[in-house]
Amino acid sequence: MITVAPLRTEERSRWEQLWQEYQRFYGVVLPPDVTEATWQRLHDGRVHGLGARDSSGYLLGIVHFLFHQDTWSTTPACYLEDLYVDPKIRGTGCGRRLIEAVAESAQAAGANLPYWLTHETNAVGRQLYDRIGKNQGFIQYIYTAP
Repeated sequence: MITVAPLRTEERSRWEQLWQEYQRFYGVVLPPDVTEATWQRLHDGRVHGLGARDSSGYLLGIVHFLFHQDTWSTTPACYLEDLYVDPKIRGTGCGRRLIEAVAESAQAAGANLPYWLTHETNAVGRQLYDRIGKNQGFIQYIYTAP
C-alpha cells in the first residue's frame, strides 16, 4: 500500500537520492546550493513537497509543486514542477497517487487543477500522463538570445 504525505525533515538523505536520480534522468546537474535551497523551500512553504511511502514508511517517490498567480484566471494556478518515482516500483500506481495528491492539495487550496511539463522523450511518464491528463499542445521555449 502506498501512502502520500508531506516530506519530513528526517527524509533528507532519501529525498536527495531520489532528487539526484531525477536530475540524472533529465541529464542535468544542479549545484549543491540549489539542492539545499530546494530542500529549504520545501520546508518553509514556498514550494510544497510530498512523498510516496510503502507500508514501512520508505520513501518511494517525490513530487514538488507550487501555487502562483495566473493571468488566465482569478484562481491561483498549481504547477507540478518535479515528479520522480524509484524505477523499481514504476507501474504500481505510485506516480498516479502523487499526482492525485497534488490535485487534492490544489483543490484544498482553492487553486486550479495542476499542470506540468515533461520532456517529449519521457515515454514511460507520458503513458501515465496521457491517461490522467490532457496535452494542451504547447511547446516550451527558453530565451537564449543576448
